[in-house]
Amino acid sequence: MAKKKTDNISAEIKARRIAQVADEAKATDIVILDVRGLSNVADFFVIFTGTSQTHLRAIGKRLEEHLEPEGICAERIDGFRATNWIVFDFGSVIAHAMLEEARQFYDLERLWGDAPRLSWQ
Repeated sequence: MAKKKTDNISAEIKARRIAQVADEAKATDIVILDVRGLSNVADFFVIFTGTSQTHLRAIGKRLEEHLEPEGICAERIDGFRATNWIVFDFGSVIAHAMLEEARQFYDLERLWGDAPRLSWQ
């Protein structure tokens, strides 16, 4: 994925678009957490579940293909080769693509339980 800045697009719009594209790629249990004021890393976390490592990678490719033309590009990606959790750093938005077992184990929604959830549909 390209490493371009996306500062001209609001973090909230980025988060919603990431969620929408993940949904189009058949990701499930999509949640957007508003972590402004709670995290120094990002303003929003987008968390979603894939069915397999192959599915997680396919979601990542779809994010790239559909969001890059809109100027929403991941600056960094970790775990893309073989993992149960891929992290996409979109600057002000961090997207977490996880297999179900990793999602249950790390339970980011509980960890960031004070963060309001943002509707994306």
